[in-house]
Amino acid sequence: MTYRLLAPAAKLACVAVVAAVVAVAFAAYFWQSEPATSSSWIVEAESVEQARSAVQDAGGEAVRELPIIDAVEAELTATQVEKLKAVNGLRLTANGHVEVSGQAVPDSFYPEQVNAHRVHDHGYYGEGVTVAVLDTGWWHDHEWLRKDGRGDRRVLAAYDATKGGEGIAKDGSGHGSHVASVILSSRRSDTGKPLSVAPMARFVPVKAFDDQGMGTYADVIDGIGWVVANRRQHNIRVLNLSFGAQPQSFYWDDPINRAAMKAWGKGIVVVASAGNQGPDPMTIGVPGNLPYIITVGAITDSYTPFDPTDDRITEFSSAGPTHEGFLKPELVAPGGHNLGAMSENKHYLAQKYPSFQNAENDELFHMSGTSQAAAVVSGVVALMLDVEPGLSPDDVKCRLMATARAGVNEDGTLSYSIFQQGTGLVDAAAAARSRIEGCANGGLDVVADYRGEAHFVGIANRDADGNYGIMAEDGYGLLAQNGTLWSGSFMWNNSFMWNNSFMWNNSFMWNNSFMWNNSFMWNNSFMWNNSIMWNNSFMWNNGNSWSQSFMWNNSHPWSNDRADDDPVISGANGTTISRWVDRE
Repeated sequence: MTYRLLAPAAKLACVAVVAAVVAVAFAAYFWQSEPATSSSWIVEAESVEQARSAVQDAGGEAVRELPIIDAVEAELTATQVEKLKAVNGLRLTANGHVEVSGQAVPDSFYPEQVNAHRVHDHGYYGEGVTVAVLDTGWWHDHEWLRKDGRGDRRVLAAYDATKGGEGIAKDGSGHGSHVASVILSSRRSDTGKPLSVAPMARFVPVKAFDDQGMGTYADVIDGIGWVVANRRQHNIRVLNLSFGAQPQSFYWDDPINRAAMKAWGKGIVVVASAGNQGPDPMTIGVPGNLPYIITVGAITDSYTPFDPTDDRITEFSSAGPTHEGFLKPELVAPGGHNLGAMSENKHYLAQKYPSFQNAENDELFHMSGTSQAAAVVSGVVALMLDVEPGLSPDDVKCRLMATARAGVNEDGTLSYSIFQQGTGLVDAAAAARSRIEGCANGGLDVVADYRGEAHFVGIANRDADGNYGIMAEDGYGLLAQNGTLWSGSFMWNNSFMWNNSFMWNNSFMWNNSFMWNNSFMWNNSFMWNNSIMWNNSFMWNNGNSWSQSFMWNNSHPWSNDRADDDPVISGANGTTISRWVDRE
């Protein structure tokens, strides 16, 4: 073989080529070896083991088990996500963030406004009933929460889902402490009246949010799962969920809703806030949009606690119907300016909004929202279960709805739409003594729904003029009687009364629902497809397109109308405990 020497120019060209090739090779090496960006996902399967195995087969990492919904929390790259989406029998949901509300002791009026004091008069204070509050934690060294009305220890356990284990579940926000105190504070006012609805109830705080009210879907699901797993040990009968998430899917596809379904099916009464995104229709969030549970809107007494003539639904209270046509909220309760426990020295919300601290006591705070309204109803449920421990969740919901006091005008028509007030203002005494059965969740099947064997839609509809109403029994048309037909405009009515004798007409069909057929599909724009048929031969037409009033995108009203510094997470499954609202 003959070797030739290269000219200098040729040598330089050769070196340049070699250098370029080496550079490309090194670049390719570093690009390939650099770790791909991963994100957190919830992967559901037939079992936890199957979910974990699928994640591992795709090359991902399962970081936490969520057995309540047969799922794992996993760190996945975009490529791994696509692999798993192609596997039959798996359900993937982005693990989006969740957000989150020796001194004189004044009266808190909401126990009397819902007639809880009449239940107290008969010796029932929620004793023996354990309420779990999934929130920002609890004021762990606060005597009103640590001890019941007799001074006995009442906190049976505490779980911190943000740290993955039992512990203190310390509240740095104040929202969870305030909600819990509305339900079960043991303190009495200077006049001797209980500050809370169920002052003898036992307490299990579950922390799923940090000091700024931030958390994840997985934290919430983990917390609900712990409650379900420990329900028998601690006799947990009530679960308060005072937070909301923007609906991104059918109610049955949302992982938080699926966890709440499991809790309801296991005998736990789940009470959720409607949300603070009112007054527009179709603003109910997750998990309040779940048809099985009890969803609560808020009223205010306009600072005249014993004059019902100026009561009204708060402007911030979210309204129904849900996207699947269910009537929400079921009830309303006081939530305009509730007095509850919060420290000006220890809690973020009290420091951020010092004007809401009670002037007479720096351990009390005035807070508004459907979070507080839901807490009132959770306390009422504890009283009901103290009176009759054998009630099922469906029994409790039935009696609450059947005995609520609707806001009605002098002519008997509703002062507020059923999509704003549900069946009306909760009445603890009437619900506790009621013996009504079988009037809630009829036609629904929570077990079949969870398993994916059947899914359901409600009876609400929207006509060509934009009015919301209830479908008639034959599946056609909307009812307009007693104020059920609603244009979506907010009604400020100061002349109505909470009527004890108002009865819901059978044609309202509170306990009925329609079921989707197996061929139903959303189209790309999330409109009701013209070819979809209800099982009672009712068809959505162009005039009833849900998209005219709501688009499932970034323009959702949950992302608007808030202070710039309000904590809120945007994007898939972004949620908030409670958008801050002023007192009403």
